Amino acid sequence: MSNRPAKVSRETTSRVPGMLEGSTFDSEEFGHSALSSISADTPIAAEAQRASQVLHPGSMNIPRPREQRIITIANQKGGVGKTTTAVNLAAALALQGMTVLVIDLDPQGNASTALGVEHHSGVPSSYELLIGEIPVQDAIQRSPHNERLLCIPATIDLAGAEIELVSMVAREGRLKSAIQEANLVGYDIDYVMIDCPPSLGLLTVNAMVAAKEVLIPIQCEYYALEGVGQLLRNIGLVQSHLNPELHVSTVILTMYDGRTKLADQVAEEVRGHFGDVVLRAVIPRSVKVSEAPGYGMTVLDYDPGSRGAMSYLDAGREMAAQSVGAGPAPDLVAAVPVAAEGSEASRVNEERGR
Repeated sequence: MSNRPAKVSRETTSRVPGMLEGSTFDSEEFGHSALSSISADTPIAAEAQRASQVLHPGSMNIPRPREQRIITIANQKGGVGKTTTAVNLAAALALQGMTVLVIDLDPQGNASTALGVEHHSGVPSSYELLIGEIPVQDAIQRSPHNERLLCIPATIDLAGAEIELVSMVAREGRLKSAIQEANLVGYDIDYVMIDCPPSLGLLTVNAMVAAKEVLIPIQCEYYALEGVGQLLRNIGLVQSHLNPELHVSTVILTMYDGRTKLADQVAEEVRGHFGDVVLRAVIPRSVKVSEAPGYGMTVLDYDPGSRGAMSYLDAGREMAAQSVGAGPAPDLVAAVPVAAEGSEASRVNEERGR
């Protein structure tokens, strides 16, 4: 099933607000492709041309970070695009020359599915890594879609890990100890991306202690803004007691629907409160993004010319351009509540009778 060839999407090719100028993928910047001579006068022809240029990237590389970046993707609300963002950003960075390790800390194992790696019971996984049964090298698998894309899968065994961790010594730092850079020698990893479960339990705390950066995906809908305050307070607690280097480096807007006024208003409010940490690239609602995991693929493998693929590619390039260790993080806790009473998004929902 994972060998299914990517089809050219019939989705509209209109640009999404926030997409970088580089997303036009002209042949001068990224090299000539097999379809460089085809006219892009029609949407399908333009998309086919972009897909070819993504699949044959040529010089589409980004600068390596000064040091290994460990990023936790967290939001205790489910359905906001954490796993989708983790795997597609990882694929976008790998496609542009980076070596990326994805650590699946969600017992559902959806990130492992999307990357096409085995994660049935008995496969060495993040569970055995956390409880200290295996070294990190034994848990790493390579994605069949990209040799630069690595994964530590999650199995159903991880569902009981929080109970087992309670009685362990230094339970909050188990993941940090397991993935310290000395244990990853030989892999030359540029980015480590940790996909968290939709909760604020010990698995998420382990991810925050292991990382220096937190990436928060926020769905462009009113209810997705509720609970962000609690997440930021938890990040503050981890920062105060366990990991002083932890900070929110990135906020990404997901499931953007340009047909609704609410999406624009939520995006405007998030940018107003979180400032420069919000990526200019936004991720649109896209059926291709939803379909891709069913074939054990990221959207960049499943339909590389689609709007979703282009948006994640833009987001990856923008993330790579971020400065690392550029001073203390802003006081994001003060930016909450984002969807407080009297906000524009709140008024729109009142008008709709919610």
